[in-house]
Amino acid sequence: MFYDPFLDYFKSDFNDLPLPLYNPFRLFTSLLFRYGLNMSLSLALIYTLFKDIGMVKFASFLYAFFFVLLIFSFQAIIWVYGEHNNLVLFYVRRFLIQPIFILLFIPAFYYQKLHK
Repeated sequence: MFYDPFLDYFKSDFNDLPLPLYNPFRLFTSLLFRYGLNMSLSLALIYTLFKDIGMVKFASFLYAFFFVLLIFSFQAIIWVYGEHNNLVLFYVRRFLIQPIFILLFIPAFYYQKLHK
């Protein structure tokens, strides 16, 4: 369903393998779509839990900021380090494709709501 040439790469012993060939445009659009899907579901969950549009707007800003930061980091790691820093590439990719930020945002917003 998603274009991800790194999926099989990271399932193997990737520390000794060269990076797979990939289409940069397709990879970017796939990462954008997956991140957008996770963001939409996470924002809906935040609104459902807290019923506060201000929190949703703030979370939207954070998601946009982190996407820009992570996508530039992802490309920089590929271009600068190539095959020499695969573990960092693995974790940056995980933040882009997995809904990890919601695990941080819900407790933070709950704590914020309790102390407001």
